[in-house]
Amino acid sequence: MRGVQVATVAGCGIRRRCALAHTLTLSLLLFFCALWTAAPAGAADDTTQAAQLADRLRDNPVYVTDQLPREVPRSTAPDFARAAERTGVTTYVLVLPGHSADDGEALLGAVHDRLGRDGLYVLVDYLEVTDAVAFGVKAPAEDALTVASYELPYDAGPLRSFERFADVVAQGSAKAAAQAEAARERYGDSGAGEDPEARYIGPTDRENQAFTGIVLTGVPLLILLLGSFVRRWRRRLPSARGNPGSGTPSRLPRGALPGIALLTAVAIALGAWLTFDQTTSSAAQAPTAADLSARVDRVVKGLKQDPVYTDPESQQVLDAGQRARLRDRISEFGRSEGGSPVFVSVVPLMTEDESAGNADVFASAVHAGLGRDGVYVVADPIDGDINAVSYSVPRVPNRSLFDLPDSVQYDDSEARDHQLGDRFGQFMTFVEKAPRTDEPDYPATDRAPEPVDDHALAPLFSGDFWPGLIVGAFAALVVFALLAGVLAIVGTVLRRRNPAPLPSGALPFEAPTDPSLTYLRRTARSELLALQREFTDNPEQAAHIRAWDCFDGAMLLVDGDVGALADDAVEPASLVAVIVLSRAGRAALSTEADSDDSNSNSNSNSNTYNLCCGLNPLHGPAVSRHHVRISAEGRRRSLLPVCQMCRETAIVEPGTVHTLRMTLPRTGPGRGDRVPYEEVTGPLPAVRDGIPQLINQIRESTSVR
Repeated sequence: MRGVQVATVAGCGIRRRCALAHTLTLSLLLFFCALWTAAPAGAADDTTQAAQLADRLRDNPVYVTDQLPREVPRSTAPDFARAAERTGVTTYVLVLPGHSADDGEALLGAVHDRLGRDGLYVLVDYLEVTDAVAFGVKAPAEDALTVASYELPYDAGPLRSFERFADVVAQGSAKAAAQAEAARERYGDSGAGEDPEARYIGPTDRENQAFTGIVLTGVPLLILLLGSFVRRWRRRLPSARGNPGSGTPSRLPRGALPGIALLTAVAIALGAWLTFDQTTSSAAQAPTAADLSARVDRVVKGLKQDPVYTDPESQQVLDAGQRARLRDRISEFGRSEGGSPVFVSVVPLMTEDESAGNADVFASAVHAGLGRDGVYVVADPIDGDINAVSYSVPRVPNRSLFDLPDSVQYDDSEARDHQLGDRFGQFMTFVEKAPRTDEPDYPATDRAPEPVDDHALAPLFSGDFWPGLIVGAFAALVVFALLAGVLAIVGTVLRRRNPAPLPSGALPFEAPTDPSLTYLRRTARSELLALQREFTDNPEQAAHIRAWDCFDGAMLLVDGDVGALADDAVEPASLVAVIVLSRAGRAALSTEADSDDSNSNSNSNSNTYNLCCGLNPLHGPAVSRHHVRISAEGRRRSLLPVCQMCRETAIVEPGTVHTLRMTLPRTGPGRGDRVPYEEVTGPLPAVRDGIPQLINQIRESTSVR
């Protein structure tokens, strides 16, 4: 019995110890469960995110998210894979939104731990390569990241950035380190600090290119206006229009100026079209229909199984308990009177996604894919915004959702999880208390902009180009007015310094009696150049024969060089002869060109201007012969050809007519004195006998027959 009792006591002790062990084990399990539940959300969340991404890389070493179709479509995954093969090491690539992780290297480390495979892990966002870590392989990840970051412009795009990164990795550690150092010296803070030239232009740049319209009308119109003005302006100048000794000045053919303007306009338009040939403002490739619908299909599939869908690629902002409580509230609301399903999507909204960052557009797409009416809630885990749209729910009309409190719709805290768990509870309370309506309403269907329109540049010949045409015409008028004013001032100065010859009919009233040597040189040059401009060789016309004889005689006096009139090589008498012959030649051309002119009527035949005024040849043609006194001493008179003015003076005041007799400055000994023109040596005195006699005398004196 004692043995039995001992055994019984021992058995009880054993049972007591076993119960104690079971109790201790259960307590430890409850303790660890409590620790797991109370642990920071971030620890479990990062593991969940890393696990999801590791599963993606387990299927394919290159994973392109479906959340960036407008910038990095999933269809570009083969391009990233081809670039990854060039590295020479096993490479895992994650193309994710920029806010997928607070610490990119930590995320890559967590993914590596979950995947359990060594290699080069690379994280890419919608702009460029952001992080890279080598696990168990030799790869210059940091240097390659530096080169890709510094050498490429900001708009190169993620694919081009990764390709450059892969090329540097493939070159090995030594070359990669050298290139990274060179990039830092050239583009870094310690270097020149210059930025690589952008590869694309933006809408503002395209608007600035609208100056093409200004140039397209401004330059051709300025050519037309300024060309015609300059041609008339040159005609009024006292200088030659052509080279000395040539016939008439060179002129553009008729219609050449409009032709030049038209060719200029065509050249400007064609040059602008070839130069400004950009059509897009980004390196982004056009997404396919599957790219644009991939994320919506994923969310719809998840909502068919669970009314609360949280994006597995993003950092988790709802823990398991918060999701469970939200499901319970949704189920309770659906069972209530007038209730309806509620679908919650916790996904990031970005301008690069299929909805272009518009929550209503995303909700509309999910509603169309799910095919069920209800309240669709879209929460952004990045900024914490909550947006809701009601589809045929009488108890929750859309107009009541417009009154959703800001404290529910927006997050004003700095909490990592944006307090979404509590705010979802407040949202469900608001929905449960929403006033009931008689008729359900549907929101207007929103549509996201077409992806091709996101980066497509407006055509060059559009927008501000057309107003630019008007601005160009106005600018051409302003520039023409300024240039015309400047040329007018220049022409005035030139005419004052070298006045143009007056018409032959006005010369008698302008010719001085005692001309200075400077006046004679200036006038001889102007008159000879004027004859040279007006003269055209046509031996079949008598007027042109006379003009040629006068021009030939004048050129013989200057040895064929008009420039000789500017120095002392030509005597005063020869200068007077040049003036007389030039004016006689111009008078002959004027008579032939316009027989209705009053001066031409008075000189209707070539003999009219055979004789010059005998008192002063610069007075022009003589109208008759008259006895005049040529000296103040004595009363001796001479029969001379005189002009109209001298003839009237001889009749009205015969005692003063001798004061009209021209004298010339003496050269050589006695310089400074003046001598009557008919007493000088040379051919000039022969002018009293007529222009032909003067020409013959010039030819004889120069041995020309």
